[in-house]
Amino acid sequence: MKTLSSILILFFVTVLSVQAQQQSIDDQFEDLIKKSNNYQDYKVVKKEKIYSIRKNVSDSFVELEETIQNKSSEIEIQKSEINSLTTELDTTKNDLTISKGKENGINVLGILTNKSTYTLIVFITLGVLLLIIVVLFIKYKSGFDVIKTTKAKLEETDEEFESFRQRSLEREQQIRRKLQDEINKNKS
Repeated sequence: MKTLSSILILFFVTVLSVQAQQQSIDDQFEDLIKKSNNYQDYKVVKKEKIYSIRKNVSDSFVELEETIQNKSSEIEIQKSEINSLTTELDTTKNDLTISKGKENGINVLGILTNKSTYTLIVFITLGVLLLIIVVLFIKYKSGFDVIKTTKAKLEETDEEFESFRQRSLEREQQIRRKLQDEINKNKS
């Protein structure tokens, strides 16, 4: 029977200490004040209850410190994750900027140029080339016309020269005949 009563007492003490731990510290102090005896103007509190509350407070502090430690380590882990994600985001932004630049640009002679600038340069170059072709064509045409005119004048000059030669030859022949006639006349 004694063992049964000691087991029951132990059980109740355990239940009471678990209940005391489950109560808030404020509630435990209130309970202690209510259950303590009065002596003159003072409250008399049993030592075991003070020790019990002290133990509960100490356990609460230990538990809170562990919670703070856990939360601090979680915060540090989250900070490092945030830092790595921020770094990754910056890298991704830089890659995106480079990709957009490559998408909107064309590599010309190793220089990355904007597509609109490249298009403008190509059209200006084509315009200049077309202008050069037109100028060369006009010069060729005018040169061809000069050659044609010169050929026509050369043919005309050749014809005049040929006619002049013919006339000179005829005049020379006439002069020779006259000279021969004069020589023949003088001989006779």
